[in-house]
Amino acid sequence: MTKADLVVRMAQAAGWPKAATERAVRAMLAGVRASLKRGDSVTLVGFGTFSVARRKPRTTKNPRTGQSVTVGGRVPRFKPSKELKQAVR
Repeated sequence: MTKADLVVRMAQAAGWPKAATERAVRAMLAGVRASLKRGDSVTLVGFGTFSVARRKPRTTKNPRTGQSVTVGGRVPRFKPSKELKQAVR
């Protein structure tokens, strides 16, 4: 499912125009992104929790150039809720 498919399904379920639904989806995603950027977690009860984790820095090689590159730092994580896990099973 793409973001456009999600917007269509949400618009049908809520009875909203697609344009308003798309703005709502974009605003929600921007809010999640901003919270994660600040290092805060976002919990959607019944869905899951988005958080930021630190990955230990490590050295690897760029396959194109062969140069050593250090990767790691902050990465987003998602932990599904118990309800979401049960719904998928």
